[in-house]
Amino acid sequence: MKIRNLGNFLYWFVLLSSALPVTALRAEVLDANRSGFSVRQEILIAAPRLQVYQAAVTRVAEWWSSDHTFSGDAANLYIEPRLQGCFCEKIIEEGNDGGVVHLVVTFISPGHMLRLTGGLGPLGLLGTNGNLTWEFKDADEGTLLVLNYVVGGYSAAGLDTMATPVDNVLAEQMARLKSLLETGKAVPQS
Repeated sequence: MKIRNLGNFLYWFVLLSSALPVTALRAEVLDANRSGFSVRQEILIAAPRLQVYQAAVTRVAEWWSSDHTFSGDAANLYIEPRLQGCFCEKIIEEGNDGGVVHLVVTFISPGHMLRLTGGLGPLGLLGTNGNLTWEFKDADEGTLLVLNYVVGGYSAAGLDTMATPVDNVLAEQMARLKSLLETGKAVPQS
C-alpha cells in the first residue's frame, strides 16, 4: 500500500473537513489564534462506559474513517493502551514496514480517561504539539464521551485556520464511534 502524498493529504484534510456534518451532541472551537487552538466534543453514546472505553481504545481501526489516515486504510491504525503507548498507523510500501506515530499515551485511567500527546494527522507535519484527552462519564442514557484537544505551536498560515477543520474531523470520528456502538456500523446514519 502506498502512502498518500502528504501535501495533498493536508490540502484535502482542510478542504473536506470544513464541510463535514457535525453530529456530536456538542462540538465547538473553544478558542483559536495564530499560535494555537482548543476544541471540545461531547457525545452521548447509548452503551455502558467500559464498553465505550474499550471500543475507543482497542477498536480504533473499526470506527476511524479511512479518509483521515495517511495510508488510506483505517485498518492500519492501532492504539497501545499503556503509558508511552502509540496511536500509530502502519504504512507498508513495496514490502517495507513503515509507519507514523500520530500521538503517544501520556495518561491512562482505564474506563475513565485517556490522554494522548502530539500532533494528530497533518498537525504532526507542522511545528505543533497538543494534548487530546478523552473522558468517559456515566450518564443516565449510557456514556458521555468528552474529548478536548488543545494544540499549540507554529504554522506559517496560523493555527487558527486549522481549528474548525480539526474540530469537524474529530466530530466525525466521535459520531462514527457512537454509530459503531449503537448500530454495529461505523458510518453514522443520516
